[in-house]
Amino acid sequence: MHGLMMHKQLLISSLIEHADRHHGDTQIVSRRVEGDIHRYTFRDCHRRARQLASALTGLGVQPADRIGTLAWNGYRHLELYYGIGGMGAIVHTINPRLHEDQVAYIANHAEDQYLFFDLTFLPLIKLIAGRCSGVKAFIAMTDRAHMPTDAGIDNLLCYEDLLQQGASDYAWPELDEDAACTLCYTSGTTGNPKGVLYSHRSSLLHTYAAALPDALNCSARDVILPVVPAAGASGTNRRVFFQHATHHHWRRSLSLGHAAQVSADLRRGGVARVGHDRVEPDRHHWHPQGQAP
Repeated sequence: MHGLMMHKQLLISSLIEHADRHHGDTQIVSRRVEGDIHRYTFRDCHRRARQLASALTGLGVQPADRIGTLAWNGYRHLELYYGIGGMGAIVHTINPRLHEDQVAYIANHAEDQYLFFDLTFLPLIKLIAGRCSGVKAFIAMTDRAHMPTDAGIDNLLCYEDLLQQGASDYAWPELDEDAACTLCYTSGTTGNPKGVLYSHRSSLLHTYAAALPDALNCSARDVILPVVPAAGASGTNRRVFFQHATHHHWRRSLSLGHAAQVSADLRRGGVARVGHDRVEPDRHHWHPQGQAP
């Protein structure tokens, strides 16, 4: 016998909808790669995330498609989390501190359809672009005025231009909460990096648990600066903190810092790593079409 309480899927999009509805005027503050301080609200973020989802739909992105990111903890990266995950595709954060060979391997193994990057990583993109034949376009996370000239990348798009192609009234689809929403790869493990998938349900449950008094003890009165990079460097589970700091952001004010400003020593702190080194890859690590190499 089932209970009679309301049943609602636990989806990433529900968090940004809540943020817009109940904390729409709360600010998100970032130091941009371009050098200035950027401020806008959760309502702005929600609108732009919907524009992004609409624009990606126009590019042919389908549910479960992987979309790569090489980016710092800024507002555009936050929009990617909600826009990509909310539409049913999978955000694939890539650790930019890995060797170029591993970055190329990860993008190819994940079968990324598009790859978004901050301008900091243009030199890295130049090195791997020719080796990632499955990536349809590389999208520089900046405006037209700051777009690199003569980058030598044929399929290079501008983030802000792409956003303008999307509709702000895009309606988030009703997804299965067990569907994958984010993908990241291990670092420092034996052999090649191994992919681990997070579902909408697991991400929200992590978020709710992190907010409890015996965990991070977060509320709408707090201002939080996430310093752990979104890529989850040095272990897949470390990026759970970034999930807490972004997917949970509707519970409090949020200040998103520029991870480039954070020292390597500070970056090693934070959430304890849960290792996957001793787990059988074909049972616990993600592979395209569910097949082990």
